Amino acid sequence: MPKPINVRVTSMDAELEFAVQPNTTGKQLFDQVVKTIGIREIWYFGLLYSDNKGFSTWLKLNKKLQSQDIKKEATLQFKFRAKFYPEDVAEELIQDITQRMFFLQVKDSVLNDEIYCSPESSVLLASYAVQAKYGDYDAEDCKPGFFANDRILPQRVINQHALSRTQWEERIITWYSEHKGMMREDAMMEYLKIAQDLEMYGVNYFEIKNKKGTDLWLGVDALGLNIYEKEDKLTPKIGFPWSEIRNISFSDKKFIIKPIDKKAPDFVFFASRLRINKRILALCMGNHELYMRRRKPDSIEVQQMKAQAKEEKLARLSERMLLQRERQQREGAERQRKELEQRLHHYETEFERARAELERSQEITLSLEEKTRQAESERNELTEAQMRAEEARRRAEQAAHLEKEERERKELEAVQAQRELERRMREVREREIESRKLQEELDRTHRELEENQRALQEVLSTPKVLHLYEHDEDDSMEHSHELQYDENAVLPRPEDERVTQAEKNQMLVKQLKSLSDDLAAAKVQTQVTRNDILHQQNQSQGRDKYKTLKQIRQGNTKQRVDMFEAM
Repeated sequence: MPKPINVRVTSMDAELEFAVQPNTTGKQLFDQVVKTIGIREIWYFGLLYSDNKGFSTWLKLNKKLQSQDIKKEATLQFKFRAKFYPEDVAEELIQDITQRMFFLQVKDSVLNDEIYCSPESSVLLASYAVQAKYGDYDAEDCKPGFFANDRILPQRVINQHALSRTQWEERIITWYSEHKGMMREDAMMEYLKIAQDLEMYGVNYFEIKNKKGTDLWLGVDALGLNIYEKEDKLTPKIGFPWSEIRNISFSDKKFIIKPIDKKAPDFVFFASRLRINKRILALCMGNHELYMRRRKPDSIEVQQMKAQAKEEKLARLSERMLLQRERQQREGAERQRKELEQRLHHYETEFERARAELERSQEITLSLEEKTRQAESERNELTEAQMRAEEARRRAEQAAHLEKEERERKELEAVQAQRELERRMREVREREIESRKLQEELDRTHRELEENQRALQEVLSTPKVLHLYEHDEDDSMEHSHELQYDENAVLPRPEDERVTQAEKNQMLVKQLKSLSDDLAAAKVQTQVTRNDILHQQNQSQGRDKYKTLKQIRQGNTKQRVDMFEAM
């Protein structure tokens, strides 16, 4: 029997180890990974490995592991990563686990500066990352240094400002405290909704040349192909949406894109190596297929996933409400208990004070009685003194009588307070019984959810229709792929009218502007990067990702191809 191959797959938050047979294909390993993780939106993901030349390469699903150029080690190493990105995370990402994988990967890219993020937006994103990790802000727990072990800002941003870690924490907490009540899953989604508006989000960059030999960047993303000048990865100069492209091909280092517009010339560029053109082709095919899928009705599998995700979200909300109500009841009961204890303590103190006063009165009374007896023995001789002593005795008795009434009143109040405490304690016990009933209801809901998940276990398999088509990446120097399109169809392009998440919220715009002004006062000018300057220029000219995208798609395809050739 052939010796199994040891495989280690590292996701953004876990390590998985498998033993597979030598004839295992990429698809078989990939299916085993996504089933273990629990991901059903498999079309976004792939397995990355380092080949024998040290290049990062996506595992081919239709080939055996042994026939691919994987670096030979005792344990084969792979990374489970997002290969394709959605156009709109809020509309397209269905499962919580999918959202979490994207959140962790995008956060890692922002922190590593693979995706440029301005200082003020970095602070905002950090506040959502903290909410996703720790939940609601608590002033008691969130003391200075609370984030000491967390990497929450890009090192570039930290280096650019003369601020201590405590000062950064204060600025992050200002926003973090406003997220109170937000579920961790919602905090991850809010992070992604802001991150997807960043210019470099979801873009794969490749160094290319046009026919003139000008060094340029090609950006491949979910919406199409964009051309960037060599010194500016933030601001594309020309754009071609996927809806304008009908064929992509390469011949050695030459890459050819045929537009749907027959009057437009081919869009031709050159890469430095054949392997780069192969990777560009694979990304173009996958992104184009997803672009077309989004503009069609959802498949049965996607409809099922959305229905299940909706049920799970409702169950989570119900569970959250039950727990919140139980917590509020317990907090209320605890407050009442403390109030009653304080009142009882007050009554006990008053009772002790009255008792002490009574003892002192009794001592005085005894003393007066002794004096009265002495006065009586001398009554015959000191009549006047006797009268004064008698008067004093009557006064003392009157005072003792009044103190006795006061003592009885205090004792009565203490008895009443004790009865009130017992009544409150009965109410607390009744609430605890109600809480147990709520917990039983919560357990029943969990059991029903587990039964639903078991019933859907069969659906967790990954039918071939969910995988993206990929070409057979062999040693061929040429490849051509006809993209799916309809000459007469007019595909919707919602991205042309899209606005950033910040622009939808004017209050957020003002807060970001205020923070930007605040940080500007602490900026270290010698640490400013080229991307910082480009970002500031775009902001001052009123440009953002979507306004730029709309601008670079103006004119017909021929005009844009001519612009590319002239660069």
